[in-house]
Amino acid sequence: MSDQSSAPATAGVLPSGFAAANGANPAADNFVQVVDVVKKFGDTTAVKGVNLSVKKGELFALLGSSGCGKSTLLRMLAGLETVTSGKILIDGEDLATLPPYRRPVNMMFQSYALFPHMTVESNVGFGLRQEGVKKGELKDRVANALELVQMTRFAKRKPHQLSGGQQQRVALARSLVKRPKLLLLDEPMSALDKQIRQRTQIELVNILDKVGVTCIMVTHDQEEAMTMAGRLAVMSEGQIVQLGTPNEVYEYPNSRFSAEFIGSTNLFDGNVVEDEPDHVFVESADLPVRLYVNHGITGPLGMPVTISVRPERISLTRKPPEGVFNWGKGVVKNIAYMGGYSLYHVKLESGKTVIANMSSLALSEIDSPTWEDEVYVRWSASAGVVLTS
Repeated sequence: MSDQSSAPATAGVLPSGFAAANGANPAADNFVQVVDVVKKFGDTTAVKGVNLSVKKGELFALLGSSGCGKSTLLRMLAGLETVTSGKILIDGEDLATLPPYRRPVNMMFQSYALFPHMTVESNVGFGLRQEGVKKGELKDRVANALELVQMTRFAKRKPHQLSGGQQQRVALARSLVKRPKLLLLDEPMSALDKQIRQRTQIELVNILDKVGVTCIMVTHDQEEAMTMAGRLAVMSEGQIVQLGTPNEVYEYPNSRFSAEFIGSTNLFDGNVVEDEPDHVFVESADLPVRLYVNHGITGPLGMPVTISVRPERISLTRKPPEGVFNWGKGVVKNIAYMGGYSLYHVKLESGKTVIANMSSLALSEIDSPTWEDEVYVRWSASAGVVLTS
């Protein structure tokens, strides 16, 4: 990982010892299994019957707001919390009776938890010394770990002599040097500023991919989860509400909660007035015309539904759109300039505010509307997703 005071990571040959230690076999679909896991704290149930399978070599994210149960689930994997009921297995081994120090798991904490009085290499080798690894092997493994995270030249420094990004590299090397079967990351980027965090996300993914370690990370940052993870689970009130790839969860939310939690969206409440195999029409008090979605749903006519339309799927025009569905008339009430694009807040005649993400190029083609200008919002039949819950 990099920051402003260190050289950027480059692709290279994996240091000897890492690939062999983690194996080169195809990933198993059920390498980590969470089966009907419940965690109670007195009368409070923090995790409610969670089931989850993580593939070998996968980087998986648990995403949710504070108090949703994601960190509690991570701590149960690490052995820092006991399971009230259910099972947790890694590579077929039930961890229920194993204390944290005997689990093939390593956890990288949000605070990094480096020893301030130790050098970088001493911090990285601490766990190996505790296990009684011989001096020659310990030295080689520490050197390999530091080479992997590009911190070899800082081996003799103390943590206070390093930047935040460099300290994170040391914490990662310390976690990987023990060759865990499962690496747990607790809010791994929270201590870094935004610019460094964005560069670090990709570099961390590249390092973990080289090592081949299975990784589960916890974050409340949607962008971080979608940038780093191959799959993610959205959690709410101790349960997984949606699981899939970042593209699946963003483009096809299965509930109003998922649609609002992942990214931003425009929601139109209404009732189904026509449902065919290839389309559905919805009437909403928010718009002067019907909403049209080019796929059918399962449910009776009159059923209340919500249509989710992402801001980047909505365009602005100064002229009335052609067609009899998926548009509304309004006035520009706010503009957030974001560089390559602008976010327009348009108040419709119904009183509802719609957000449209417009690229600078698209705006130049319609003579960039400004505050209090009258505009039309519109979107295609494929832009909306029907939510029934």
